[in-house]
Amino acid sequence: MNKQEYAEYIKKITPKSKMWGSLARAFLVGGLICLLGEGIGALYKMWLPQYDQTQIGSLVSCTLIFLAAFLTGIGVYDKIGYFAGGGSIVPITGFSNSITSAAMEYRKEGIIFGTCANMFKIAGPVIVVGVAVAMLCGLGYFIVGLFL
Repeated sequence: MNKQEYAEYIKKITPKSKMWGSLARAFLVGGLICLLGEGIGALYKMWLPQYDQTQIGSLVSCTLIFLAAFLTGIGVYDKIGYFAGGGSIVPITGFSNSITSAAMEYRKEGIIFGTCANMFKIAGPVIVVGVAVAMLCGLGYFIVGLFL
C-alpha cells in the first residue's frame, strides 16, 4: 500500500466531524441560558424598582445558580449538557452544576466526609485560582496607585 492509497483508506474510515452541529447546539443553549438571565433581570427590574443594577445582577446570579443546582438535582442539567456540550458551561450555571453534581455523588459517604469534603473537588481549584489572581490584581492596582 503506497502513501496515496493509505491516505484514501484513512479518509474513508475516519468518521465525519460533527463540529458544526456541536457548535450550533453550544451557541444555541449558551445563548438561551444568557437570554434566560437577561429575562430574569428584566422581571426583577419590573418587580423590584427600588433595587439598583448591581443588586438586580446579584439576584439574577443567585437565581441562575439555584436553577442550575435544581436542574442538576433532578437530572435535567446533565441532559442539557449532553445535548449542548460546551454551551451548558456558561460560567455561573456550569460552576453550580459542577459543585452540585460532586455533592450529589458523595452524599452516601455522609454530610461532612462525603458532601462537604468532596463538593469542591472540581470547583475548588477554580475558586483558589480566582481568589489568588484577584488578590494579585488588587495588589498590582494598589502598587500602581502609589506611584500615580
